[in-house]
Amino acid sequence: MLREIISNEIFTVLLMLCLALVATTKILFTKRFDDFTNLLSNFRYLKVYSRDLKVIDGFNILLSINLFISASIFCVFIYQSFVGEILDIPTFLLKTIIGIAIIILAKTSVEHLLGNLFNIDTTMDFYVFQKMSYKNFIGILLIPINFILLFSLAPTPIILQILLIVFVLINCISIITSYKTYQSLIKANLFYFILYLCTLEISPYLVLYKLFIDYS
Repeated sequence: MLREIISNEIFTVLLMLCLALVATTKILFTKRFDDFTNLLSNFRYLKVYSRDLKVIDGFNILLSINLFISASIFCVFIYQSFVGEILDIPTFLLKTIIGIAIIILAKTSVEHLLGNLFNIDTTMDFYVFQKMSYKNFIGILLIPINFILLFSLAPTPIILQILLIVFVLINCISIITSYKTYQSLIKANLFYFILYLCTLEISPYLVLYKLFIDYS
C-alpha cells in the first residue's frame, strides 16, 4: 500500500528541501556542523556552543525546519502502517509540519518561561539547547531514512518500530546527559523534575498521538 505514494512529487520536493537546508547549514557553519555530527560520541559540541547561546540562532533554525519536515514525512509512514490510508497526503503533511512546529516551539517557550520564573535561566537555556540539539540530530538522520523508505525498503511495521525505539533511545541519552549534568539540582527537586517530565516531555507526544487518531 505504501509503495503507491512514491510517485507523489511532494515527497521528493520536501526531501530535496531538507537536503538544501542541511547543506546550507554546513556551508554557513562548517566547523560547528562538523562538531555537531559527533554529538552522540562526545559532548564537545554541547560544552562549546552552549556558551554562546543566542535568541535567534541560524544554525538551530535551519536544522529545526529540517526536523519539522523530515519528521512529518516519517509520520506518513507511521500513520499508514498503524492507522490507515491517507487520502490527502499534502494536507496531512502540512498539518503535521505545523503541528510539530507548534508543539516544539510552545514547549520550548514554556521551558524558557519556567527558567525565568524560578531564576534558573542559565540552567534551563542549556537544557533546552541540549534537547533541541539531539532532536535536530534525529532530523538529519531522518533524511536518509526517509529516502530509503520511499525509494528502496518497504516501511513495514517492524522496521518502523525499530526506528522509533532508536529515536526514543537518542532522546533518553539527552535526558540522562541532563540528569548527570544537574544531578544535585534534580535530587533536591525530584518531585518537580518528575512533574516536568510528565507535563512537558511525555504529554506533547500524547497530543501528537491524539492528533493522529483524530485525523483518522
